[in-house]
Amino acid sequence: MTAALDADNKTLSLQQKIIFINQSDDTLSSIVLNDWNHAFSTKNTPLAKRFSDEFYRGFHLAKEEERGSTINLIINDASQQFLSWQRPDKNPDYIVVQLKEQLLPNQKITLHLSYISKIPSDKFTKHGYSNNGSFNLKNWYLTPARYENHTFIKNSNNNLEDIANAVSDYEVDLTLPATLEAISDLNSVKTTGKDDFLHYRLSGNNRTDFSLIIEPKSNFESYRNSSVEVLTDLKNKKVDNIEKAIIIDRIVNYANNLIGKYPYEKIVVSQTDYEKNPFYGLNQLPSFISPFPDEFIFEIKFLKTYLNEYLKTSLHLDPRKDNWIYDGIQVYAMMKYIDENHPKTKMMGSASNIRLLKSFNLTNIDFNGQYSYFYMLMARKNLDQPLGAPKNTLIKFNEQIASKYRAGLSIRFLDDYLQNDAVITSIQEFYQKNNRTQVSRYDFETVLKSKTTKDISWFFKTIIDSRDIIDYKFSSVTKTKDSITFSVKNRTGAPIPIPVYGTKKGAIVFKQWLDIEECDSTFTIPRNSIDKIILNLKNEVPEYNLRNNWKKLEGFFPNNRPVKFVFMKDLEDPYYNQILYVPSIYYNLYDGLTPGLRLHNKTILEKPFIFDVNPSYSTKSNNLSGSAVFVVNQNFRKSNLYNARYSISGSYFHYAEDAAYFRLNPAVQLRIREPNFRDNRKQLFLFRQVIVNKEKSALVLDNSPENYSVFDVRYINTKTEVTNHFNFTSDLQISGKFGKITGEIEYRKLFEDNRQINLRFYTGSFLYNKTQSDFFSFALDRPTDYLFDYNYFGRSESTGLYSQQYVLAEGGFKSKIATPFANRWITSFNASYSIWNWIEVYGDIGFIKNKDVKQRFVYDSGIRLNLVTDYFELYFPVYSNNGWEIAQDNYNEKIRFIVTFSPKTLINLFNRKWF
Repeated sequence: MTAALDADNKTLSLQQKIIFINQSDDTLSSIVLNDWNHAFSTKNTPLAKRFSDEFYRGFHLAKEEERGSTINLIINDASQQFLSWQRPDKNPDYIVVQLKEQLLPNQKITLHLSYISKIPSDKFTKHGYSNNGSFNLKNWYLTPARYENHTFIKNSNNNLEDIANAVSDYEVDLTLPATLEAISDLNSVKTTGKDDFLHYRLSGNNRTDFSLIIEPKSNFESYRNSSVEVLTDLKNKKVDNIEKAIIIDRIVNYANNLIGKYPYEKIVVSQTDYEKNPFYGLNQLPSFISPFPDEFIFEIKFLKTYLNEYLKTSLHLDPRKDNWIYDGIQVYAMMKYIDENHPKTKMMGSASNIRLLKSFNLTNIDFNGQYSYFYMLMARKNLDQPLGAPKNTLIKFNEQIASKYRAGLSIRFLDDYLQNDAVITSIQEFYQKNNRTQVSRYDFETVLKSKTTKDISWFFKTIIDSRDIIDYKFSSVTKTKDSITFSVKNRTGAPIPIPVYGTKKGAIVFKQWLDIEECDSTFTIPRNSIDKIILNLKNEVPEYNLRNNWKKLEGFFPNNRPVKFVFMKDLEDPYYNQILYVPSIYYNLYDGLTPGLRLHNKTILEKPFIFDVNPSYSTKSNNLSGSAVFVVNQNFRKSNLYNARYSISGSYFHYAEDAAYFRLNPAVQLRIREPNFRDNRKQLFLFRQVIVNKEKSALVLDNSPENYSVFDVRYINTKTEVTNHFNFTSDLQISGKFGKITGEIEYRKLFEDNRQINLRFYTGSFLYNKTQSDFFSFALDRPTDYLFDYNYFGRSESTGLYSQQYVLAEGGFKSKIATPFANRWITSFNASYSIWNWIEVYGDIGFIKNKDVKQRFVYDSGIRLNLVTDYFELYFPVYSNNGWEIAQDNYNEKIRFIVTFSPKTLINLFNRKWF
């Protein structure tokens, strides 16, 4: 192809000739061309939907000139006849070219293409044009799609770096302004042209893609050894060029020896590619608190990025369907590299040497030990997915971290089980075969099975293609002076071999792999002074639970775990019962600042049983207060009902200056998700009994009962993303003196002109009501919160700043209307619409009905400052049943606010894109 860059307009004008050879046994009537640059053309493409699903607003709010597209496309055949082509409405990032005549096996056809490629901004995916005048180009031209199993692979761009291109030979004539220069992993010849232009002749064979970076002044440095030239701009000013050259040479030779010689003359390892797939860990910390040497950080960054580029460039698989092979080989190679070159390095680096941190399990984990914890993080949340699942079906944390790491752990597991370098030789043979022909996952499977006499079908059926979890435990252990007899139980039924170890004072004196058929047998081994037997000691098997993997052979309690107190947070330690303690602080108007000491067992990994006790001291009332919760979690692996949570919680605080309350809340929560884990729709059933004992207050004269109990059943169905949010909630409450039922619908829409509308409809009715006060009535603007669900700073205040705290519940009004309660039924409709950025207009209308009184129509309106939705908002009433509120006295007392200080709530705002 011939490509000319217009740097000012961010476009490339292309004239392209594709010689397509039908190397299949099928007769073709059409050819599919990937056009992933066109995925940036509108806000309705699969790429735009992906951004919205992951709560990235930048693409939806971008200007038209920041988007990419393919325009003025014309396709001719060799005789210059126009060929018709179609771009699917739902998948506009590939096109289907209709051929005039069918293309038989081994026949070829020449296509002539003319088009303009409009380059998108790099702020969306890190590829595109940047504000400093450089271009990091990715998927900017049309190319034939991979053909496999009698069909073209039609993948849309999901920002996953997994385009499935056919293996091709490339010849590119590139014209640039003389102020720019090109960096590429293709063979390159540069010449100076006329009129201040540079010409590059780029070429390369047997490739699916190539790197092209255009910069005003190249930041790339060249490092060449006997096998390849490495071009890199990885940032690390504290590592000099000699140290970089040594590290790069070591890693290049390591990859060549472990996997196979890189088949091309050049490879580009860029900072952009690293930032797209960074090494998630402590080496991402700012340098002034980094626990790792600068050389090690550069080494890890280069190792990860080099292996990623090395495999993605030279291993020609379907990168969406067979992505686990790329990830598995990459992470396996990284783990072996650390074992060989940095065997004593810890996960926390030099922080492991700090005496104050010695008691933390986090500081004692080996560097390679972190991989299994990232996998277990998702498995314990019941969010792990099959390794063999297509890459675009993975939730973001799995795609970028957990599934990658588990793939590497699984390859290492198989290597340890098979021994004799069977896995390494299989990888090398598979890589060599890839250089001769198009390969798939089944070629890798065939090569692996040919290297062993053992049946390893379980590896692919269970480890790769299912999400079955692995959990073994000792079912019985007996000992004599000379021998140990034990049997092992497979708790989940997943047919996986497991290693058993015998240790003496921490040193390994015995190891044996138990094959699948042996796991239910009884074994007798020599005692050899063994003081502990352990399953899966080195975590070779990616196991779900390590806490039941060992038995002590000395002491009265053979499996007792001593209690270990840990400050703040820690990783789970299977050899201890950890109790974590952390100072806490709480505030409300009546208790004042309430410092406390929180005691809990919540390590970074989820547990089936959780306790969290938080005794505290109320500085204003000078008495003890606090809260406690005890939870049992039950995960269901094979149903849409994926989690049941049984809990009992209690809290004791003041609800008025002179009165406290005690709340007891036993509850069962059932959570439901869609079969597609990426679907943001979630459903929840909540069954609870709320028991409240209140002290009588002389200051709060609301005639509310002192003691009451309410049975509550709630159903929530929600689906949320950047562009759309929908939530439906229904609630049934039954108590001795009242019963009520409510329904609520919320809808939020972000339009293409960047305007946003928020709609909410609420209705509720008493089934019966024998109460004498409005304490249990429907509230128009400020619920009484008799279930103590809301974090009111001053829940009993009727005047002053604390009474202006707003909670979007029940009627949802912002103005304080003269009739604020309804003891029969209520219906309200709340709406707001953005007029500029985060400034919105709002309006509320509704009807309220009280006993023996005709229903009343109510309304209000005003300005909403929607700074962070649901977290920080301000409401300024303008007009309501009260008249022009903005012109009335004491207007500052009418302003309402939403403020959320809960760290957990704020963290959810940022981590929702990952899970």
